[in-house]
Amino acid sequence: MALLEVKGIYKRFGNTEVLKGIDFSLDEGKVISIIGSSGSGKTTLLRCITGLETADKGKITVGDRVTFDAERKEKLSKAEKRKNQLCTGLVFQSFNLFPQYTVLRNVTLAKELLAKEEMKAQKASRAAIKARYQEIEEEAKQVIDSVGLLDKLENYPCELSGGQQQRVAIARALMLSPKVLCFDEPTSALDPEITGEVLNVIQKLAEEGRTMLIVTHEMGFAREVSDEVVFMHDGIIAEAGTPEEIFDHPKNQRLKDFLSATLHA
Repeated sequence: MALLEVKGIYKRFGNTEVLKGIDFSLDEGKVISIIGSSGSGKTTLLRCITGLETADKGKITVGDRVTFDAERKEKLSKAEKRKNQLCTGLVFQSFNLFPQYTVLRNVTLAKELLAKEEMKAQKASRAAIKARYQEIEEEAKQVIDSVGLLDKLENYPCELSGGQQQRVAIARALMLSPKVLCFDEPTSALDPEITGEVLNVIQKLAEEGRTMLIVTHEMGFAREVSDEVVFMHDGIIAEAGTPEEIFDHPKNQRLKDFLSATLHA
């Protein structure tokens, strides 16, 4: 069953049409990797899906929620916008951690802010709010432990390696329990020798049945972790299929050229 459905997504920046009608679906518990050259529209597509950019045309559905519909006339409330954004989580290539906060605080912050707003609306007592914060902290410790960083709770981002910072970013995204977890080239800012530690975490998430959409330049990883691979070129999906179909039996000449250049670089 499709958990994410993307239909007819177009996006233009000025005179440049970046996305030219993107259609695909992602089943629950499955992983799609998106590959393609720089400028093909991969990151823009992720940003449209996660609500960081607004597409010009099309419709996006996550579960039973229509998170974007260009034909929708009514203006969404702030609460509805937040619910839509919480359906997906995005791990950036450049980590985007708060340098002034510890690992634990980076991971708890967003959920604490949401809890504070909810409990304020409920007129909860200070004791109830404090108890909720403690629950969030314990949950965060478990999530941080799952990415192998329990011993770094009180460290600051500047005290961590790039791979460790990216694992914190993954933990932060997981804390909000998104239905679809998206990655935008999660290893592109990392040294080759520490890339593996991040890929191992993502592989573990795939084995746990997380629904994920991964933009990556790691062809070997895409082959191993994906249920489906999508090749984008010039704002369209030029070819899609199983890893075997894409890497061993490509049909599109652009894909053949891309793989030849990438795999033999």
